[in-house]
Amino acid sequence: MKKFNIRKVLDGLTAASSSSSATASPGAPRENDAVQETLQSEHFQLCKTVRHGFPYQPSSMAFDPVQKILAIGTQTGALRLFGRAGVECYCQHESGSAVIQLQFLINEGALVSALADDSIHLWNLRQKIPAILHSLKFNRERITYCHLPFQSKWLYIGTERGNIHIVNVESFTLSGYVIMWNKAIELSTKTHPGPVVHISDNPMDEGKLLIGFECGVVVLWDLKCKKADYRYTYDEAIHSVAWHHEGKQFICSHSDGTLTTWNIRAPAKAAQIITPHGKQPKDGKKPEPCKPILKVEYKTTRAGDPFMVLSGGLSYDNVGRRACLTVMHGKSTAVLEMDYPIVDFLTLCETPYPNDFQEPYAVVVLLEKDLVVIDLGQIGYPIFESSYPLTVHESPVTCCEYFADCPAELIPALYSVGSRQKRQGYSKKEWPISGGNWGQGTQSYPEIIITGHADGSIKFWDASALMLQVLYKLKTAKVFERARGKDEKPNTDIVDEDPFAIQTLSWCPESRMLCVAGVSAHVIIYRFSKQEVTTEEVPLLEVRMQCELSDVDSPDPGGEQTPTLPPSSSPQESEPPPQPSAGSNSSDGPRDNIPCLQVRSSPLKQSPGYQVELVVQLVWVSGEPPQQISTLAINSSYGLVVFGNSNGLAVVDYLQKTLLLNMGTSELCSPSDAQKQLRSPRKARQPSGDIPPVASCMSRLSSLYSESMKKLRSSHLTLCESNDGSNTSEDRCKSPTSGSTSPCNSDDERKPKFMEKVKFKSRRFSRTVASDFAKMSRKISSSVEQKAEQDGKDNSFTRSRSSSVTSIDRESREAISSFLFCESFPRKADTLLSPCLLVGTTQGSVMTVALSLPPGGDQRLQQPIGIASCGTLVQLKGGILTMALLDAAGTLLPPSYEPWYDPNASDEEKEKVRRRRPASPPSSQEGQDCQFAVLCSEKQAKVVAMPSQTCLHKHNITETSFVLRVDVVLMGGANCIACFCANGHIMTLSLPSLRPLLDVNYLPLTDMRIARTFCFSNLGQALYLTSPAEIQRITYSQETCDNLQEMLSELFTPVETPEAPNRGFFKGLFGGGAQSLDREDLFGETGAGKASRSLAQHIPGPGGMEGMKGAASGVVGELARARIALDERGQKLGELDERTAAMMASADSFSKHAHDMMLKYKDKKWYQL
Repeated sequence: MKKFNIRKVLDGLTAASSSSSATASPGAPRENDAVQETLQSEHFQLCKTVRHGFPYQPSSMAFDPVQKILAIGTQTGALRLFGRAGVECYCQHESGSAVIQLQFLINEGALVSALADDSIHLWNLRQKIPAILHSLKFNRERITYCHLPFQSKWLYIGTERGNIHIVNVESFTLSGYVIMWNKAIELSTKTHPGPVVHISDNPMDEGKLLIGFECGVVVLWDLKCKKADYRYTYDEAIHSVAWHHEGKQFICSHSDGTLTTWNIRAPAKAAQIITPHGKQPKDGKKPEPCKPILKVEYKTTRAGDPFMVLSGGLSYDNVGRRACLTVMHGKSTAVLEMDYPIVDFLTLCETPYPNDFQEPYAVVVLLEKDLVVIDLGQIGYPIFESSYPLTVHESPVTCCEYFADCPAELIPALYSVGSRQKRQGYSKKEWPISGGNWGQGTQSYPEIIITGHADGSIKFWDASALMLQVLYKLKTAKVFERARGKDEKPNTDIVDEDPFAIQTLSWCPESRMLCVAGVSAHVIIYRFSKQEVTTEEVPLLEVRMQCELSDVDSPDPGGEQTPTLPPSSSPQESEPPPQPSAGSNSSDGPRDNIPCLQVRSSPLKQSPGYQVELVVQLVWVSGEPPQQISTLAINSSYGLVVFGNSNGLAVVDYLQKTLLLNMGTSELCSPSDAQKQLRSPRKARQPSGDIPPVASCMSRLSSLYSESMKKLRSSHLTLCESNDGSNTSEDRCKSPTSGSTSPCNSDDERKPKFMEKVKFKSRRFSRTVASDFAKMSRKISSSVEQKAEQDGKDNSFTRSRSSSVTSIDRESREAISSFLFCESFPRKADTLLSPCLLVGTTQGSVMTVALSLPPGGDQRLQQPIGIASCGTLVQLKGGILTMALLDAAGTLLPPSYEPWYDPNASDEEKEKVRRRRPASPPSSQEGQDCQFAVLCSEKQAKVVAMPSQTCLHKHNITETSFVLRVDVVLMGGANCIACFCANGHIMTLSLPSLRPLLDVNYLPLTDMRIARTFCFSNLGQALYLTSPAEIQRITYSQETCDNLQEMLSELFTPVETPEAPNRGFFKGLFGGGAQSLDREDLFGETGAGKASRSLAQHIPGPGGMEGMKGAASGVVGELARARIALDERGQKLGELDERTAAMMASADSFSKHAHDMMLKYKDKKWYQL
């Protein structure tokens, strides 16, 4: 029976409503009717794909030595499973409780997890997306430790009360066999032994269970006799216990930093007591106590001394020392310092059998923010080079961009220059965690993720085929001078912490041009080169932007540009004198024409990769710091960079190293006041110092950066242990108090009051800053929106006003929020395409700026560029987020670009590349529209016909929330709009009719990190930072969702379990080998009875084991299982053939013997027999 699809019905309704909105404007052209929209709602579906990065807040770890799969649990209930490079999986417990312990069912494709909410879960790993088969929730006791013996189905669970319960992992039911704490300890003991901290069975006798209690008591329990054989007592608390593989000794680690070794038949006294890091007194007294040894592992080798690996135990004298892992091998002791605290560690061994020589070869160390694997087989214990992308959070991520289906040659080019940056000294062996298989999906287009970080670094990642691998790392901080001493701080006037942090970036994949904006109001333009070069003088351009309502800055005399000279030859670029404290003036007057960072004066050696083309810095204006840059764009075909903030915009020609335009937003809205043509200068001029300060405006804007940065860091700097809630003098403001012309008193008693006053006013004014930080500080309520809509016009979004800023006009608070370089029609009367710039503001205005470019070649470097503002194109509700152009057929018109060439190559090679410049689109015929301008804001989307500038379609995206991210993306051969709203909805709209195609309530905005890093890309891909260390990738494509099972990697692969160790002739003869135990008879319902029903509650998973196997994942999994089944069937058929042949041979032999007997006695009488 065919299923009824309600989405098709909704498509028809929305198409009708969209067409009605299109005809709302009388006289609107109907050319768009020719555009055939192929995208329908059935082409869209939202689902998560993969998660990359380091598991955030890890809490536990386990390893399957046969499958070679690593599992990590976190404090938020997440599970991350890792195999070989590119094989990783993420799953989540619904409760969100911390994972306290993990236990693999070795080589069985299953995993047991114990949570802090006293529940245990059985995960099926035989499918690509693991699922829970069974759960058991304890009601009366708290779980503290779990142990699952190798090749056993009975799980031991220790509790806080000191009891041990036993669970059948196949049915997840409790056994009636219980070890009570009062039966395990001495009857004469008057105190409770504390929680169970360790459980393990004797490697040589499965019937003997070793139980460790927190108080220092260890009990060897006889499971068959149900009594304690031996009790071992020490006066210090126990943290862990480890067996020798022969089962005759075990080692305990204690809270005073000691290790005690016990012979199982000598419980009276420890055979050996050592303090690995304690100072041994000469008079024979007990060593001084050390920090607790949290874990110890004892592993034997067949041909040498055993390994003893332990964490903790350092002396209390080492106050500032980092966490250490100690490896003791024979007489040598190696102390390996770690960068972060140790959460857990595991020693990887060749055999899964505990009663054989372990032969350790590596140690996996789980740190709070990293995963380290140490090679035990090489001198010096080097670490393995990680195969996983675990360095996303190496420095906190501040911005993120995603590029799907980018040029194919980009990834090899970035990899070639990035491979030279790799560290040396790694182990030469292969990565030991090598389980699983890659997916077999058909998604093969190249994908690149770019992350900007708080330390000024930028990382390029290869994200193709649902994998992630770092390609190249760029350090932007190398351009600036560094503080040489601990007490010396860099001249960072906007923010105290992370002055080089990346604010936003613009990248052109085709030309490989990169433009980066930092939080210290600086912009750096990079070119890609495969050759190393040394730059004697870093090209520098200083720009003066201020909140002057009637000022239009041009590069005429008195303009706002400094020369491109060596840093030592300009007074604006020389090292400034020491500045006074925040909010005060120096004796020489207010700071002016001084940038926030000092560009390095020494030669800069630039390795192959991205190399500095130009540095642009905003300078102080009459005692006011520059405002942060909210948005920027670069166009390699034009050779221009544009950036904007709350004061206006600036256009820079990075080829001529000149400033073309420095204009306030209000002047763009009303070009009649400044109709003169602005041209690039022939000569560079000094910045004028006679521009009056606007204290009332700047004093409220100056402290916005600190507030916004605090909110950003509070969401993603948890890893850096930042104190996000503190309101100290770190929120710096170096401007005079508003409404006052006298200098700010720097007295310590008045300064906190002044800072609080400025911060209070800046918060009230923060909704008028650039769109990024406006979105982070804005709290939209439906009542405010309804009132704004009633008071304002349909095409304007009225912001709330504060009484303290009533003197500032609305236009002065309009910040730049987005740019688009394009070839379009700047004016209504234009019939020819020309280069232009679309400018979007936080108040919903879209304005056009016409560009007049000289011819290419040498003339481009010598002749000036003409710029003219053409006024407002259209008005929308909310701040403008994205703009794009479509041609008459509805195809996206990307900005023109110049093909990449190596800037350090010969002139002939450069000219060959430049001749391949893409052709311009055709021009418009008289009276016809040949372009659609797609404009998206925080509230709505509009499609405007060009050049008539008639609104064809309008769609209100949200009424009660606002859009955080919107992009025009390619999907299924057509274009659409993808939106992410603050209320968690992800929506897509068709183009050009703006029909709703998808609306899913996916992820409510609970963290500003998500708003900062969420980004869409082509072909139905999107991502965001779900934690400070993890990237979550999602898809909104139905095709990708359908093929996801094949694209995902497989964790479980059929592997034969190694053979058990040979006991030898004499051990088998005299009973010296391992003793087995029939646990079924001992723990089953027949032998132990039923457990109390009130003790734990069984919760079945989505399906039983057989059901989950039947519903296992993907075509590849089915083929693998079919192949295994055929192999098993063939093996059985082979055995059957052998048995049949043997039976036939036996029958032939019997027939022969019967015939011989018949011949022998044929002629004899009965009495002759």
